[in-house]
Order: sequence, then structure tokens, then C-alpha cells
Amino acid sequence: MSGQTSDYKKLTLSGNLQEDIALFREIFKKDSVLRVKQIKSRNTYNIDAALIYMDGMINSEQLNDSVIRPLLTVETPSVCDSIAEYIEKQVLFARDAKRLKNVDKIIEGLLYGEAVLLIDTSEEAVNIDAKGWRTRGISEPQDERVLQGPREGFDEAALLNLAMIRRKLQTPDLCIEMQRLGRRTATLVYICYLGSLADEKVIAEVKRRISKIDIDGVLDSNYITEQIRDSKYSLFKTCGSTERPDVVAAKLLEGRVAIVVDGTPVVVTVPYIFSESFQSDEDYYLNFLVSSTGRILRYICFFIAVSIPAVFIALTSFHNELLPTTLAIAMEKLRGGVPFSPFTECLIMITVFEILRETGVRMQQGLGHALSIVGGLVVGQAAVEARIISTPMLIVIALSGICGLTVPRLRGAVFYLRIIFVLLGSLLGLYGLIAGMAVVLMHIISLSSFGTDYTVSLRRASLQSLKDSIWRAPWEFMKKRPLFNRNIIRQRGKEK
Repeated sequence: MSGQTSDYKKLTLSGNLQEDIALFREIFKKDSVLRVKQIKSRNTYNIDAALIYMDGMINSEQLNDSVIRPLLTVETPSVCDSIAEYIEKQVLFARDAKRLKNVDKIIEGLLYGEAVLLIDTSEEAVNIDAKGWRTRGISEPQDERVLQGPREGFDEAALLNLAMIRRKLQTPDLCIEMQRLGRRTATLVYICYLGSLADEKVIAEVKRRISKIDIDGVLDSNYITEQIRDSKYSLFKTCGSTERPDVVAAKLLEGRVAIVVDGTPVVVTVPYIFSESFQSDEDYYLNFLVSSTGRILRYICFFIAVSIPAVFIALTSFHNELLPTTLAIAMEKLRGGVPFSPFTECLIMITVFEILRETGVRMQQGLGHALSIVGGLVVGQAAVEARIISTPMLIVIALSGICGLTVPRLRGAVFYLRIIFVLLGSLLGLYGLIAGMAVVLMHIISLSSFGTDYTVSLRRASLQSLKDSIWRAPWEFMKKRPLFNRNIIRQRGKEK
């Protein structure tokens, strides 16, 4: 056998306690955290049983109070079909217990933090919910901090995450369906949606794509995202992700579907549209004028981040006549003595900036800030004074890099588009840049996410659809949900 749970699908308990204990010891013969505690009642009615569990995954106090103590003081049983049924229904104080015969199901529960009670003369075991592993606790996500709004974030425990979503959406309309993924990890995956709002076609498509995943293990939600997303090789993401329960609740209220994966705080949401990349979590917690200004700035910063290095190279290499004479002369003086061409100079600066950014992210927080200061000020100033890099190029790359940080959801797209546009601008000037932008625009328009147009709010533009895309209108004007929703009416009242 390969050691997978499915290998024991046809195997059942024998009813002989010692044989069943030996079976589980053999299955987990190289697992040093397996614990077996044999129990024998002290009263006239003798019950010979054994409690099996994984150390560190159960609540010991709960196990003592709800299982071991009742078994040691059990009275003469009333009429029941089996001793396992009697123990499950009349002896145990556990919050959840179920009788199982198949060894594979018993193992699944054991590996997920359940305790298994084997009983002599019974071909059924009682799986007892006694989970008690430690969690990281609720804290604000580091990458999704807000100035104003809820401060809680998801944990690695899926059940806790579902409880946080349920606390935000206190309605029986919230549907949560479970699947297991990973031949060896058997990771629990929960599909969440609001039954009256989510499109049934989207729900069915999510289930279909997830059911087709066949992989050894699922350790993070990105294992799933990469296999279910549309246009897998596109620079633009077609599945959303967040660590905030308030964001997930807001997405579910718009008719989206959330995928919660046990073992990771990152929750996937679909469908995902282009305008979501420019939305901030706190846009709906601040005044709509402030939020709208910030959102418009993000669109502008995205355009600057991907295009300004290419525009600078195109103007200095091919279209000097478009620059004011004074500016052209000043830039030429500043470039004097620099040994590299504008294209090479630009690539060097982009690479250095990305190295500094990546190093700052990976290092400890204090060291990361120090590195940013040293890299940005000391190294940059030294490079300019040594005539390795020109001052205008340093300013352009710094502006492009700073603007790119305002749209973290498009970080990968910004980097690659910046390189592509720089290459086109150095070869064909502004004509190449414009052609490249046209191709990218056509690509964005052609994308879809689970049957929803990626640019649905722009392609099928209306005054209502634009109220939460390019800017954020006051809540009293946002009467409808996104166009892909089955029930688009968000609030009643006079349409505006």
C-alpha cells in the first residue's frame, strides 16, 4: 500500500479490540504522536475499550471530562441495538460523535483531530469531536492594513474562518459546502455563497473545476487558484484573494463565491473583475470623496508605473523634437558621461529597484526599512555622482516604482508590462509603445472570470455600474449590485 487513506477503503473493523488496536498501530507504525489509551469500566457492566488519538491535536480536558470519566462510571445500559450506539447516545458527553465501520473514514477523522473509541465485541468505532490544536489567533493582516475599519483577519483554521464569515452574515441564506482535496493531505475546502444572490452557473462551474483537481497535497489556496483560474498564463489575475472576513462578506453580498481552504488565512473569491484591482479594503469605510480620489489616483498610478520609463526612453532616443528645447538641453547635459544607453540604463535601474523591494520584503521589518534607506538614498546618490546612472533616469524609475506600489494586486503585471513597454519604446519609439498598449487593452477586454466579462463594469457601462468602479459613489446612490449578480437590487428606493 502507498499509505493513502483511500488504500483502506474496503477495510472494516473486526470487533476484536486487540486486533483493531494492532491494525491502527500498524497503519501508524512510524508515527510517534499516536496515542492509545485502554479503558475498562469499574462497574458491574464491564466495557473494554481503547481511545486512540493524535497527541497535540485534541483537547485533553475535554477528552477526560466527556469521554474517559463517563466510560469509567457507566451504569447498566438500557435497550440499544449495539454497545457502540449505547455509548454514543447515552454515555458520552461529547458535543459531536458518530459511529463508523470503515477504516478509511475512521482514519480521516483521526487525522483531523478526532478521537476514536474502539470497543471490544463491536464492529463499530465512535469518532468523537475533541479538536484542540492551537491557532495563531485573530490579528490584522499585515498586507491589508486599513486606517479605518475592522482590524480582524483570518487564521489558518478553516472552521474559525467560517465562524468569522458567519458572524458577518447572520442569515440562513449563507451556504457552506465541503470537499476534500489532495490525495495525501485530504485538505478541507469549503465553498461559500449566498444562495439567493450567487449565480447557479458560477457555483456549478466552481465545483466542476475544483472536482477536476488531482494533486498530492493542497497546502495553500494558491494551489487551487492556479488550477481553476481563467487564462492561467495571463499577467492579470482572474481570481481574487483576501485575508479579511469583512472583504469576503462584502464579496458574498455581491453574489460572488468564496473558497476557504484549511491551513491558510487566504480566501479566494470569484468571479473577479478588473476594477477590483484598484479597490482598497477601506474604500467603503472612509468618506466617498476621499475614497473616490484614492481610487482615481490608483488608475493614474498604474498607467504611470507601466508607461513612464518607456515614454522617457522613446522621447530621448527617437522623439527629441517633442521635448521643449530647454528641457532637452538640460537632460542631455545630465546624461553626459554615462556609459550606458537609455535602454540598458533603464533595465539596470528596474532590476536594482526590484531587488531592493524584494529584499526589503523578505528581511526582518527593522532591517528592511534600513535597507530601503541605504539602497534608495546612499546607493542611488553614489551611482549618480559616479556617472553610472543619469539623474533623469533615476527620477523616472523611482516615480514608476512608487506608483506601482499603489496597486499591490497588479504587482506582477506592473513589472512585466514595464519591461515589455520599455523594450517596445527602445525599438520603435512611441509607435511601439502605443501598439503595445493597444494589444494589452485588447487582452484585458478578452478576459473573463467564471463566465463573467473581466471588464463588465466598463464594457457594459452605465451610470449605475460606474458608481463603484472608477469612483465610489455614496451608498444612497448604489442601488444595485454588480451586473453579473442574479439579484441585482441592493437597496430599495428611487433609482438614481
